Amino acid sequence: MKRRADDLLARLGRLPTPGIRGAPTGPAAAAAGLRGDHDLNPELNPEVYEPARPLRDAAVLVPIIDRPRELTVLLTRRSAHLPDHAGQISFPGGCIDPGDSDAEAAALREAEEEVGLARRHVTLIGRLDTYLVRTGFSVVPVVGLLHPPFELRAEAGEVDEIFEVPLAFFLDPASREMHSRVFRGAERFFYAYPFGDYYIWGATAGILSNLCDLLRASDLLES
Repeated sequence: MKRRADDLLARLGRLPTPGIRGAPTGPAAAAAGLRGDHDLNPELNPEVYEPARPLRDAAVLVPIIDRPRELTVLLTRRSAHLPDHAGQISFPGGCIDPGDSDAEAAALREAEEEVGLARRHVTLIGRLDTYLVRTGFSVVPVVGLLHPPFELRAEAGEVDEIFEVPLAFFLDPASREMHSRVFRGAERFFYAYPFGDYYIWGATAGILSNLCDLLRASDLLES
């Protein structure tokens, strides 16, 4: 299969508007088609998100870099000392602060803080589906095209590593694996993208699956 970077770039900007959904607010939420950690575990219900504790609004930047030879996805390895998702692979992002005008502003601010990415290098394309994380976050993924050259720096205490993975790797259906772990006495299933020494899973893998499903639906692969 051949993937032309110029076609990918052009068609990314013409993706159909995905469903932008809020956090669950009642018993009917399980049937509302919300994306999240429950996608592969239909027996789970909204209670898994601890309704007594309101979900925190968050945003991440899904950064696709326009490299000369191919498109790549920028990812980070979170610090091993963080209270949430320590050591996991993630996108730059975090909670939406009162001073942020919207999810896009929050994603750009967090990317600048975490990896030193100046927003002038980012062209925003649109949003993927809101993703609910079991640990209590309602995450809006914001897709952006990054235009080199630019310099990055990992924020000490937040990010241990910044790296890139070819977008073609994620678009290859063979790269997505179904894994499971026992959580609270039950087997829970999730997507994973093992890549070299990196184990990409959880919300990051779920968001990447959403992105790739949309791209494949747009018939971006050529023989």
